[in-house]
Amino acid sequence: MYARPPVRLALLALATAALAGCPSLSERAELPPSIDRAQALESSGDTAGAARVYEQLAAQNSGTDRTGLLLRAAHDYLAAQRTDDAARVLGQAQGPFSAAQTTEHTLLTAEVMLSRGQPQETLRLLNAIPVPTAADQAARYQALRASASALVAGRREGGKPTAVPHIALLLPVTGRAVAAAISVRDGFMTAYYQLPPAERPRLQIYDTGSQSVADALTQATAAGADFIVGPLTREEVAAAADFPGLHLPVLALNFLPPDRPPPAQFYQYALSPEDEARLVARRVLEDHHRRGVAVVPAGDWGTRVLAAFRQELQAGGGDLLASAQIDTARTDYSPAITEVLRQSDSTARFHRLESILGTKLQFEPRRRNDVEFIFAPAPANLERLLRPQLRFHYAGDIPTYATSDAFEPDVRANEDLEGLMFPDMPWMLGGDLADAVRAATREAWPAGGPYRGRLFAFGFDAFRLVQALRHAGMSGSISVAGLTGRLSLDGQRHVRRELGWAQLHDGELRLLPSQL
Repeated sequence: MYARPPVRLALLALATAALAGCPSLSERAELPPSIDRAQALESSGDTAGAARVYEQLAAQNSGTDRTGLLLRAAHDYLAAQRTDDAARVLGQAQGPFSAAQTTEHTLLTAEVMLSRGQPQETLRLLNAIPVPTAADQAARYQALRASASALVAGRREGGKPTAVPHIALLLPVTGRAVAAAISVRDGFMTAYYQLPPAERPRLQIYDTGSQSVADALTQATAAGADFIVGPLTREEVAAAADFPGLHLPVLALNFLPPDRPPPAQFYQYALSPEDEARLVARRVLEDHHRRGVAVVPAGDWGTRVLAAFRQELQAGGGDLLASAQIDTARTDYSPAITEVLRQSDSTARFHRLESILGTKLQFEPRRRNDVEFIFAPAPANLERLLRPQLRFHYAGDIPTYATSDAFEPDVRANEDLEGLMFPDMPWMLGGDLADAVRAATREAWPAGGPYRGRLFAFGFDAFRLVQALRHAGMSGSISVAGLTGRLSLDGQRHVRRELGWAQLHDGELRLLPSQL
């Protein structure tokens, strides 16, 4: 049977928006059911349990609030592959409907029909409504039409469909990684719809949140996929690489472990902090700095980023004099900072001198004078604590570098990051392509939509990479000007990104030359 699409999975944001500000859903004294309880079940992957909670909540509400809850219940029943329950709940949703709820009800009903093997009825229902204006609903509408049309066109006398060539997009659009997956999907679909209709390849989305990667690949292969995009998480990418008999080209949306050889035609694309750390090391050397220190968050992320930076720095003739880890559970990073700057040595000498002289002395700690740079990568919330503390400890004048994780577009909050230098993607730094895509997203998402999310840009470029790879042939040589950077392939079929550079002044970005 032709693999049915995971477009049953509506964005939770739709129903959330429909319920926003509703006094009847305010906090109650009684125990669950509650919105929080339902969302927790969704996050854990128990979509059937979440659907039951939404049903219970719907019974306690009325009007469009009740309708919105019933639609969320139907969405989750479909995610749990409980089509009959989804149909039952949709039958209870008799209105009143908002405009968005009317479209959502139609799309969910169409998916129920398609799940029951009724592609012609699905097409008749979809043909009766205009293409939705909301980007996510438009993408689902087109995917449903494509799947239903393929079933109608591909059926043989025995009722078995023929395989239809298509791009298979594997994403966990339910489960724990749903937020990241939806951002990637929205970016991918935005790039897809920028093509003229006649040039768009067939596309099918497979949910790896409700089924295993092996099952999704099996379905995609049987349905005629000629290119696989995804999966998304590290664990899923490893599972895809282990899938026996994988002969299709794959653009994995994460990296395999360094010691894991990829199969043939297995391309790997990721927003890798380790790659950015290597870029930073090269920039440090280009800025004629050789000796410096590093302060990184404790944990796996900081360890990986520091190792990549150190390796690249030393390969270029630089020297990391010292490094320390900050405790991310605390807000005072003084122990790590004073350690790498050797201010603790200065303080110890002062106390010895006081002891020898037997009197109190005035004292101002001094840092080591052989530090030419500081590498201080951290997520934005930690960087806004770390950078001011470096200044407090007399290191504000030392050139300080980070990865793009340190930056978020918030002028007031970024005032604390004065002077920080980092690489970032064109989607964040600006450019013609970024401006054009933002204009397109403003049309598709009048309320704002995915304005600067890096994962949206990642999904957008994933589609452009697929197009480039499909046309590259055996040469495998590509060069793509993307939202996440200038993209090319290395000898191991990893996608490499050339990024721009910026420095923060008064909370605003200032672009730096690519090379000094």
